[in-house]
Amino acid sequence: MTTVTDTTARHAVRKVRLRGERSPLASVGLHLTLIAASVIAVFPVLWVLLTSLKPAKYATTTDFFRETTFVNYTNLIRDTEFLNWFANSVIISALSTAIGVFVAATTGYAVSRFRFPGKRGLMWTLLITQMFPVAVLIVPIYNIMSTLGLLNQPTGLVITYLTISVPFCAWMMKGFFDTIPREIDESGEVDGLTPFGTFFRLILPLAKPGLAVTAFYSFITAWGEVAYASAFLVGDENLTLAGGLQKFVNQYGAQWGPMTAASVLIAIPAALVFLFAQKHLVTGMSAGAVKG
Repeated sequence: MTTVTDTTARHAVRKVRLRGERSPLASVGLHLTLIAASVIAVFPVLWVLLTSLKPAKYATTTDFFRETTFVNYTNLIRDTEFLNWFANSVIISALSTAIGVFVAATTGYAVSRFRFPGKRGLMWTLLITQMFPVAVLIVPIYNIMSTLGLLNQPTGLVITYLTISVPFCAWMMKGFFDTIPREIDESGEVDGLTPFGTFFRLILPLAKPGLAVTAFYSFITAWGEVAYASAFLVGDENLTLAGGLQKFVNQYGAQWGPMTAASVLIAIPAALVFLFAQKHLVTGMSAGAVKG
């Protein structure tokens, strides 16, 4: 009797275990799907990289390797204003990131922790400003910057990028701060800290994942934006990378070699920022979505 019972139990356990296992056919299908998705994702990047290493006469051919050379990179740096474009983008992106993180973090903390007149209106404003597309905002923002004398100035572009990144990041940071216990604020008050001291010394160290997401979003917004940069900046020496790339395309054709070389160099800083922030991205975005 005991043997029969043990055998039945083992069969039941095995059936339960097998229910969670995939069949060989399902495993093969899953792996093929993942491989196909990986190829589709990587192929455009690989194609741009390989095109940047071809001479101009082979740029549009389907050969992966054809007289590999770095002439496109040397010509790009030597014969164009690429280094100026790169420096302008770094300055604008760094300022947009630093100011965006500070404003979004302080705004999110204030909305999360304090009650004040106009709080609901501020929250609605942050939400509504995210609903307007660039095509709708570019003309009124252009007129405002023209009135303030900020056209063709890095300051004007930084302010414009803050209007894009801060509303979203403030909402996200508000949701993240909501997950931090209020008892920490109360302990800071007991220790004699001011609200600013509590925020900077106790809360911000706990908010690193949210700050990483905010910094990443603010940087990418400024680094890769095209419409505002093209409309607000003129003159080769004042352009950002996004605006400078358009110099390689005109009504008569495209200079694929320099353009792909510039694209590869532009992607490097964005990839480095992503690698630096990636360990915090999932935590920060999921925490910010809990009570946002």
